[in-house]
Amino acid sequence: MFDVTLISDKKEGNVRKALFSPCGMVCSSQIEIELDGDVISYIRFTDGCSGNTQGVAALCRGMKKDEAISRLEGINCSGRGTSCPDQLARALKMLQ
Repeated sequence: MFDVTLISDKKEGNVRKALFSPCGMVCSSQIEIELDGDVISYIRFTDGCSGNTQGVAALCRGMKKDEAISRLEGINCSGRGTSCPDQLARALKMLQ
């Protein structure tokens, strides 16, 4: 019900670029992620609460993927059962 959908997943050297579609319960419509090994180098949310999603993306930059998952997983937005940060954690889990 709250699962993200992988749209594309490409690897260029050590950099992995993935694009996800979050579930319909959140305001964002896409999440772009770039990993350099297991370190997050780039995140961009399309739509959603701009300040919040930019803040989450900035805070996660340079963070190891597993650390971001442990911090963001389970965050609930307005009783929806998920959130943009939770959807990011779910997307990162898919990149294991």
